[in-house]
Amino acid sequence: MEKSQKRLDLPKLIFGLLSIILMIAACFWVLSPFILGFVWAGMMVIATWPLLLKIEARLWHKRWLAALTMVSLILLLFVIPLGILIGSIIQNSSPLLDIAKSPASLTLPNLEWLNEIPMVGKKAYYAWHSLVASGGNALLAKVQPYLGQAAGWFAIQAINAGRFIFHLMLMLLFSGLLYLKGEAVMLAIRHFAIRLAGIRGDAAVILAAQSIRAVALGVVVTALVQAIVGGIGLALSGISFAAILTVLLFICCVAQLGPLLIMIPSVIWLFWTGDNTWGIILTVWAAVVATMDGVLRPWLIKMGADLPMVLILVGVIGGILSFGMIGLFIGPVVLAVSYSLLNAWMNEVAVPNENLAETEKFLEQEFLIKK
Repeated sequence: MEKSQKRLDLPKLIFGLLSIILMIAACFWVLSPFILGFVWAGMMVIATWPLLLKIEARLWHKRWLAALTMVSLILLLFVIPLGILIGSIIQNSSPLLDIAKSPASLTLPNLEWLNEIPMVGKKAYYAWHSLVASGGNALLAKVQPYLGQAAGWFAIQAINAGRFIFHLMLMLLFSGLLYLKGEAVMLAIRHFAIRLAGIRGDAAVILAAQSIRAVALGVVVTALVQAIVGGIGLALSGISFAAILTVLLFICCVAQLGPLLIMIPSVIWLFWTGDNTWGIILTVWAAVVATMDGVLRPWLIKMGADLPMVLILVGVIGGILSFGMIGLFIGPVVLAVSYSLLNAWMNEVAVPNENLAETEKFLEQEFLIKK
Protein backbone atom coordinates (compact mmCIF):
# COMPACT_ATOMS: atom_id res chain seq x y z
CA MET A 1 0.00 0.00 0.00
CA GLU A 2 1.45 3.36 -1.06
CA LYS A 3 1.97 5.99 1.55
CA SER A 4 -0.09 9.12 0.81
CA GLN A 5 1.97 12.24 0.21
CA LYS A 6 1.65 15.09 2.70
CA ARG A 7 -0.10 17.92 0.94
CA LEU A 8 0.80 21.56 1.49
CA ASP A 9 -1.90 23.36 3.46
CA LEU A 10 -1.92 26.56 1.37
CA PRO A 11 -4.81 28.33 3.21
CA LYS A 12 -3.05 27.75 6.53
CA LEU A 13 0.16 29.25 5.12
CA ILE A 14 -1.66 32.29 3.68
CA PHE A 15 -3.66 33.01 6.85
CA GLY A 16 -0.57 32.57 9.01
CA LEU A 17 1.36 35.04 6.84
CA LEU A 18 -1.53 37.53 6.92
CA SER A 19 -1.70 37.26 10.71
CA ILE A 20 2.00 38.05 11.01
CA ILE A 21 1.68 41.03 8.64
CA LEU A 22 -1.31 42.37 10.56
CA MET A 23 0.54 42.04 13.87
CA ILE A 24 3.58 43.89 12.48
CA ALA A 25 1.35 46.62 10.99
CA ALA A 26 -0.50 46.98 14.32
CA CYS A 27 2.79 47.29 16.22
CA PHE A 28 4.04 49.99 13.85
CA TRP A 29 0.71 51.80 14.14
CA VAL A 30 0.92 51.86 17.94
CA LEU A 31 4.59 52.85 17.95
CA SER A 32 4.40 55.38 15.09
CA PRO A 33 4.37 58.48 17.37
CA PHE A 34 7.62 57.30 18.98
CA ILE A 35 9.57 55.87 16.02
CA LEU A 36 11.24 59.11 14.90
CA GLY A 37 12.25 60.00 18.45
CA PHE A 38 13.68 56.53 19.01
CA VAL A 39 15.59 56.56 15.70
CA TRP A 40 16.97 60.00 16.52
CA ALA A 41 18.01 58.81 19.99
CA GLY A 42 19.65 55.72 18.51
CA MET A 43 21.70 57.88 16.16
CA MET A 44 22.73 60.15 19.03
CA VAL A 45 23.69 57.25 21.32
CA ILE A 46 25.64 55.36 18.65
CA ALA A 47 27.58 58.51 17.74
CA THR A 48 28.46 59.38 21.35
CA TRP A 49 28.91 55.89 22.82
CA PRO A 50 32.75 56.09 23.02
CA LEU A 51 32.40 59.35 24.96
CA LEU A 52 29.97 57.65 27.37
CA LEU A 53 32.51 54.91 28.10
CA LYS A 54 35.25 57.47 28.81
CA ILE A 55 32.98 59.40 31.16
CA GLU A 56 31.92 56.17 32.89
CA ALA A 57 35.57 55.26 33.53
CA ARG A 58 36.10 58.63 35.23
CA LEU A 59 32.91 58.39 37.32
CA TRP A 60 33.88 55.27 39.28
CA HIS A 61 32.32 53.01 36.59
CA LYS A 62 28.81 54.09 37.56
CA ARG A 63 26.70 53.76 34.43
CA TRP A 64 23.78 55.80 35.78
CA LEU A 65 26.09 58.72 36.56
CA ALA A 66 27.62 58.56 33.08
CA ALA A 67 24.16 58.35 31.46
CA LEU A 68 22.93 61.33 33.51
CA THR A 69 26.01 63.30 32.46
CA MET A 70 25.50 62.48 28.77
CA VAL A 71 21.80 63.41 28.88
CA SER A 72 22.71 66.70 30.57
CA LEU A 73 25.29 67.42 27.87
CA ILE A 74 22.76 66.70 25.11
CA LEU A 75 20.24 68.94 26.85
CA LEU A 76 22.69 71.84 27.24
CA LEU A 77 24.53 71.58 23.92
CA PHE A 78 21.77 70.36 21.61
CA VAL A 79 18.20 70.56 22.92
CA ILE A 80 18.24 74.02 24.51
CA PRO A 81 20.03 75.75 21.57
CA LEU A 82 17.61 74.12 19.12
CA GLY A 83 14.65 75.20 21.24
CA ILE A 84 15.90 78.81 21.32
CA LEU A 85 16.52 78.68 17.57
CA ILE A 86 13.02 77.37 16.85
CA GLY A 87 11.51 80.08 19.03
CA SER A 88 13.42 82.74 17.10
CA ILE A 89 12.27 81.28 13.78
CA ILE A 90 8.63 81.35 14.90
CA GLN A 91 8.98 84.98 16.00
CA ASN A 92 10.57 85.96 12.67
CA SER A 93 8.30 83.91 10.42
CA SER A 94 5.71 86.68 9.88
CA PRO A 95 7.15 87.65 6.45
CA LEU A 96 6.82 84.05 5.30
CA LEU A 97 3.24 83.90 6.56
CA ASP A 98 2.40 87.11 4.69
CA ILE A 99 3.83 85.71 1.45
CA ALA A 100 1.99 82.41 1.96
CA LYS A 101 -1.34 84.20 2.54
CA SER A 102 -1.06 86.57 -0.42
CA PRO A 103 1.70 85.65 -2.90
CA ALA A 104 0.36 88.28 -5.33
CA SER A 105 1.61 90.98 -2.95
CA LEU A 106 5.21 89.98 -3.72
CA THR A 107 6.77 92.55 -6.07
CA LEU A 108 10.21 93.11 -7.54
CA PRO A 109 12.36 95.57 -5.49
CA ASN A 110 13.42 98.94 -6.84
CA LEU A 111 17.08 98.46 -5.79
CA GLU A 112 17.64 102.18 -5.19
CA TRP A 113 21.00 101.42 -3.58
CA LEU A 114 22.43 100.56 -7.00
CA ASN A 115 22.71 104.32 -7.68
CA GLU A 116 25.25 104.62 -4.88
CA ILE A 117 27.74 102.25 -6.54
CA PRO A 118 30.57 104.26 -8.15
CA MET A 119 30.95 104.21 -11.96
CA VAL A 120 28.60 101.29 -12.74
CA GLY A 121 25.75 102.03 -10.33
CA LYS A 122 23.52 104.15 -12.55
CA LYS A 123 23.94 101.76 -15.50
CA ALA A 124 23.06 98.79 -13.30
CA TYR A 125 20.02 100.64 -11.94
CA TYR A 126 18.83 101.52 -15.46
CA ALA A 127 19.43 97.93 -16.70
CA TRP A 128 17.44 96.50 -13.78
CA HIS A 129 14.42 98.72 -14.39
CA SER A 130 14.61 98.04 -18.14
CA LEU A 131 14.45 94.33 -17.37
CA VAL A 132 11.46 94.86 -15.08
CA ALA A 133 9.67 96.98 -17.67
CA SER A 134 10.33 94.51 -20.50
CA GLY A 135 8.71 91.53 -18.85
CA GLY A 136 10.08 91.08 -15.37
CA ASN A 137 6.66 91.62 -13.77
CA ALA A 138 5.08 89.07 -16.12
CA LEU A 139 7.75 86.54 -15.14
CA LEU A 140 7.18 87.30 -11.46
CA ALA A 141 3.43 86.77 -11.93
CA LYS A 142 4.15 83.24 -13.18
CA VAL A 143 6.57 82.54 -10.35
CA GLN A 144 4.41 84.01 -7.54
CA PRO A 145 2.23 80.91 -6.97
CA TYR A 146 5.31 78.71 -6.57
CA LEU A 147 6.94 81.22 -4.23
CA GLY A 148 3.73 81.26 -2.23
CA GLN A 149 3.73 77.47 -1.99
CA ALA A 150 7.39 77.42 -0.91
CA ALA A 151 6.79 80.13 1.70
CA GLY A 152 3.69 78.24 2.88
CA TRP A 153 5.72 75.06 3.32
CA PHE A 154 8.32 76.88 5.44
CA ALA A 155 5.56 78.54 7.44
CA ILE A 156 3.92 75.15 8.11
CA GLN A 157 7.25 73.78 9.30
CA ALA A 158 7.55 76.72 11.69
CA ILE A 159 3.98 76.27 12.93
CA ASN A 160 4.54 72.55 13.46
CA ALA A 161 7.52 73.28 15.68
CA GLY A 162 5.58 71.74 18.57
CA ARG A 163 5.85 68.32 16.96
CA PHE A 164 9.58 68.85 16.54
CA ILE A 165 9.91 69.76 20.23
CA PHE A 166 7.89 66.62 21.11
CA HIS A 167 10.31 64.41 19.15
CA LEU A 168 13.20 66.29 20.74
CA MET A 169 11.91 65.43 24.22
CA LEU A 170 11.37 61.81 23.18
CA MET A 171 14.92 61.72 21.86
CA LEU A 172 16.21 62.94 25.20
CA LEU A 173 14.17 60.32 27.11
CA PHE A 174 15.13 57.42 24.84
CA SER A 175 18.78 58.52 24.85
CA GLY A 176 18.87 58.14 28.63
CA LEU A 177 17.35 54.66 28.42
CA LEU A 178 19.72 53.58 25.66
CA TYR A 179 22.74 54.88 27.56
CA LEU A 180 21.68 52.74 30.52
CA LYS A 181 20.85 49.57 28.53
CA GLY A 182 22.89 50.09 25.37
CA GLU A 183 24.73 46.76 25.45
CA ALA A 184 21.52 44.77 25.96
CA VAL A 185 19.74 46.59 23.12
CA MET A 186 22.68 46.11 20.76
CA LEU A 187 22.90 42.43 21.66
CA ALA A 188 19.17 41.99 20.95
CA ILE A 189 19.50 43.71 17.55
CA ARG A 190 22.49 41.55 16.64
CA HIS A 191 20.62 38.43 17.79
CA PHE A 192 17.69 39.34 15.51
CA ALA A 193 20.06 40.02 12.59
CA ILE A 194 21.83 36.69 13.08
CA ARG A 195 18.46 34.92 13.15
CA LEU A 196 17.64 36.54 9.79
CA ALA A 197 20.93 36.24 7.91
CA GLY A 198 23.55 34.54 10.06
CA ILE A 199 26.99 36.10 10.30
CA ARG A 200 26.17 38.42 7.38
CA GLY A 201 23.32 39.91 9.37
CA ASP A 202 25.63 40.54 12.31
CA ALA A 203 28.17 42.20 10.01
CA ALA A 204 25.40 44.35 8.49
CA VAL A 205 24.42 45.65 11.95
CA ILE A 206 28.03 46.54 12.80
CA LEU A 207 28.49 48.25 9.43
CA ALA A 208 25.26 50.22 9.91
CA ALA A 209 26.46 51.44 13.32
CA GLN A 210 29.77 52.56 11.80
CA SER A 211 27.94 54.44 9.02
CA ILE A 212 25.68 56.19 11.54
CA ARG A 213 28.70 57.26 13.59
CA ALA A 214 30.50 58.48 10.48
CA VAL A 215 27.57 60.66 9.36
CA ALA A 216 26.69 61.89 12.85
CA LEU A 217 30.23 62.90 13.74
CA GLY A 218 31.71 63.75 10.37
CA VAL A 219 28.73 65.54 8.84
CA VAL A 220 26.15 66.62 11.42
CA VAL A 221 28.49 67.65 14.25
CA THR A 222 30.81 69.50 11.87
CA ALA A 223 27.83 71.32 10.32
CA LEU A 224 26.41 72.11 13.76
CA VAL A 225 29.68 73.66 14.95
CA GLN A 226 30.01 75.67 11.73
CA ALA A 227 26.40 76.88 11.99
CA ILE A 228 26.75 77.91 15.64
CA VAL A 229 30.00 79.81 15.06
CA GLY A 230 28.69 81.36 11.85
CA GLY A 231 25.39 82.29 13.51
CA ILE A 232 27.24 84.04 16.36
CA GLY A 233 29.14 86.08 13.78
CA LEU A 234 25.93 87.01 11.95
CA ALA A 235 24.21 88.05 15.18
CA LEU A 236 27.17 90.14 16.42
CA SER A 237 27.50 91.93 13.07
CA GLY A 238 23.84 92.99 13.22
CA ILE A 239 22.51 90.99 10.25
CA SER A 240 18.70 90.84 10.22
CA PHE A 241 16.98 87.46 10.70
CA ALA A 242 20.20 85.92 12.05
CA ALA A 243 18.30 82.92 13.50
CA ILE A 244 16.75 81.97 10.16
CA LEU A 245 20.11 82.46 8.41
CA THR A 246 21.72 80.18 11.02
CA VAL A 247 19.26 77.41 10.13
CA LEU A 248 20.00 77.91 6.43
CA LEU A 249 23.69 77.87 7.28
CA PHE A 250 23.29 74.53 9.04
CA ILE A 251 21.35 73.09 6.08
CA CYS A 252 24.03 74.21 3.62
CA CYS A 253 26.81 72.72 5.78
CA VAL A 254 25.00 69.38 6.21
CA ALA A 255 24.38 69.27 2.45
CA GLN A 256 28.13 69.83 1.87
CA LEU A 257 27.48 73.14 0.09
CA GLY A 258 29.53 75.09 2.61
CA PRO A 259 28.77 78.12 4.79
CA LEU A 260 29.88 80.69 2.22
CA LEU A 261 26.52 80.56 0.42
CA ILE A 262 25.07 82.38 3.43
CA MET A 263 28.12 84.23 4.75
CA ILE A 264 29.20 85.94 1.50
CA PRO A 265 25.82 87.66 0.82
CA SER A 266 25.81 88.81 4.45
CA VAL A 267 29.28 90.32 4.03
CA ILE A 268 28.20 92.03 0.81
CA TRP A 269 25.12 93.41 2.55
CA LEU A 270 27.25 94.95 5.33
CA PHE A 271 29.50 96.67 2.80
CA TRP A 272 26.48 97.94 0.81
CA THR A 273 24.98 99.46 3.96
CA GLY A 274 28.27 101.20 4.74
CA ASP A 275 29.20 99.13 7.80
CA ASN A 276 32.76 98.49 6.60
CA THR A 277 34.19 97.59 10.02
CA TRP A 278 31.77 94.73 10.65
CA GLY A 279 32.04 93.79 6.98
CA ILE A 280 35.78 93.19 7.39
CA ILE A 281 35.27 91.35 10.70
CA LEU A 282 32.58 89.10 9.20
CA THR A 283 34.82 88.40 6.19
CA VAL A 284 37.54 87.05 8.50
CA TRP A 285 34.88 85.22 10.53
CA ALA A 286 33.48 83.59 7.36
CA ALA A 287 36.98 82.45 6.34
CA VAL A 288 37.45 80.77 9.74
CA VAL A 289 34.04 79.06 9.54
CA ALA A 290 34.75 77.84 6.00
CA THR A 291 38.07 76.23 7.05
CA MET A 292 36.50 74.37 9.98
CA ASP A 293 35.22 71.69 7.62
CA GLY A 294 38.73 70.60 6.63
CA VAL A 295 39.94 70.58 10.24
CA LEU A 296 37.02 69.02 12.14
CA ARG A 297 35.87 66.32 9.74
CA PRO A 298 39.17 64.33 9.47
CA TRP A 299 39.43 64.46 13.25
CA LEU A 300 35.84 63.31 13.84
CA ILE A 301 35.68 60.60 11.19
CA LYS A 302 38.09 57.90 12.36
CA MET A 303 36.61 54.89 10.63
CA GLY A 304 37.26 56.25 7.13
CA ALA A 305 33.69 56.19 5.84
CA ASP A 306 33.83 57.81 2.40
CA LEU A 307 30.31 58.99 1.56
CA PRO A 308 29.51 60.74 -1.75
CA MET A 309 28.49 64.39 -1.51
CA VAL A 310 25.46 63.78 -3.74
CA LEU A 311 24.24 61.09 -1.33
CA ILE A 312 24.31 63.49 1.61
CA LEU A 313 22.74 66.32 -0.42
CA VAL A 314 19.84 64.10 -1.53
CA GLY A 315 19.47 62.79 2.03
CA VAL A 316 19.19 66.32 3.43
CA ILE A 317 16.66 67.53 0.85
CA GLY A 318 14.61 64.33 0.87
CA GLY A 319 14.73 64.14 4.66
CA ILE A 320 13.44 67.70 5.07
CA LEU A 321 10.62 67.15 2.58
CA SER A 322 9.64 63.81 4.14
CA PHE A 323 10.12 64.35 7.89
CA GLY A 324 10.50 68.12 8.33
CA MET A 325 13.35 69.46 10.47
CA ILE A 326 14.13 65.99 11.87
CA GLY A 327 14.91 64.88 8.32
CA LEU A 328 18.08 66.98 8.48
CA PHE A 329 19.51 64.28 10.72
CA ILE A 330 17.59 61.17 9.65
CA GLY A 331 17.75 61.59 5.85
CA PRO A 332 21.55 61.45 5.37
CA VAL A 333 21.90 58.65 7.92
CA VAL A 334 19.31 56.42 6.23
CA LEU A 335 20.92 56.83 2.81
CA ALA A 336 24.44 56.39 4.22
CA VAL A 337 23.53 53.13 5.95
CA SER A 338 21.79 51.83 2.82
CA TYR A 339 24.74 52.86 0.66
CA SER A 340 27.25 51.12 2.96
CA LEU A 341 25.19 47.90 3.14
CA LEU A 342 24.70 47.86 -0.64
CA ASN A 343 28.44 48.33 -1.19
CA ALA A 344 29.23 45.51 1.24
CA TRP A 345 26.77 43.21 -0.54
CA MET A 346 28.22 44.04 -3.98
CA ASN A 347 31.80 43.55 -2.79
CA GLU A 348 31.04 39.92 -1.93
CA VAL A 349 31.76 39.14 -5.60
CA ALA A 350 34.70 40.19 -7.74
CA VAL A 351 34.63 43.36 -9.83
CA PRO A 352 33.72 42.61 -13.49
CA ASN A 353 36.60 42.32 -15.93
CA GLU A 354 37.01 45.24 -18.32
CA ASN A 355 37.63 42.77 -21.14
CA LEU A 356 34.20 41.77 -22.51
CA ALA A 357 35.45 38.83 -24.60
CA GLU A 358 34.22 36.20 -22.16
CA THR A 359 30.82 37.89 -21.79
CA GLU A 360 30.43 38.22 -25.56
CA LYS A 361 31.33 34.55 -25.98
CA PHE A 362 28.68 33.60 -23.43
CA LEU A 363 26.08 35.69 -25.22
CA GLU A 364 27.00 34.13 -28.54
CA GLN A 365 26.70 30.62 -27.13
CA GLU A 366 23.34 31.39 -25.56
CA PHE A 367 22.09 32.88 -28.82
CA LEU A 368 23.22 29.87 -30.83
CA ILE A 369 21.63 27.45 -28.38
CA LYS A 370 18.31 29.28 -28.42
CA LYS A 371 18.43 29.57 -32.20
